[in-house]
Amino acid sequence: MEIAFDFGITNTDVAVQDKQELTFYTFSSKKVEIGFILEILSEINLDTELIAKIAVTGGKSSDLQDALDGIPIIKINEVEAVGHGAKELYQIKDNKFMAVSTGTGTACVAYMDKEFRHLGGISVGGGTLQGLSNLTIDINKADEIEELSRVGNKKNLDALIGEVVNNIGSLNPDITASNFSKARNKTNFNNEDIASSISNMVGEVIGTVAYLNALLLGVSNIYFIGRVSKMNTVKKGIEKRLNLAGISGNYIEKQEFANVIGAIAYLNANT
Repeated sequence: MEIAFDFGITNTDVAVQDKQELTFYTFSSKKVEIGFILEILSEINLDTELIAKIAVTGGKSSDLQDALDGIPIIKINEVEAVGHGAKELYQIKDNKFMAVSTGTGTACVAYMDKEFRHLGGISVGGGTLQGLSNLTIDINKADEIEELSRVGNKKNLDALIGEVVNNIGSLNPDITASNFSKARNKTNFNNEDIASSISNMVGEVIGTVAYLNALLLGVSNIYFIGRVSKMNTVKKGIEKRLNLAGISGNYIEKQEFANVIGAIAYLNANT
């Protein structure tokens, strides 16, 4: 039996592999230390005697000791976890592809020349979504933000291209020209509109950095992993930006567990 931990800023994801079957768990993140691992093992009722290997990635996991009760702790670079996770989830066979990890922040990872490379990233992601929502509408839970954003109307806060100019090249007039700019003068908007506008803005920023990296890499498909890009309004914002460049976005079930899936795949391939 093998177990993998992905220590994120917000969530810690866990995958247990038993005879090729994977079971997933999610916990609120704490300080990355052996005590936290033992706490999780206790929560899921898993005896250390049953574990052959432990894989860790994310956060400060590289600072952990090399073994727990004689069980080797394999430390996996997060770029490898992201890349292997996307490749395993989507069953990618291409010699070159790009994955975008959408967590508290956002990271772009490429597979080329038979290795995974970190292309770059941005500090905008789920942390931004929850932080701005907490500041503006006093809500910081992702599911509650998502529920509000589905019924809100971002057009009550965002200025659109068609509202400010006659045309800019071939841009769709419904593309956002300026996020939140109507808030300077308007007061007839509600919490739902704010949630919708924040979610859309986060999606547009993620989508923009994603398609720019895809163009630089020379690929036309992007494989998204992580929780944030699963959110409906965020995904719509991402897709609007990808469409500007003719790039296709791919989303899949269990993409929020991609890093631990990648850590398990790394274990299977390298140990």
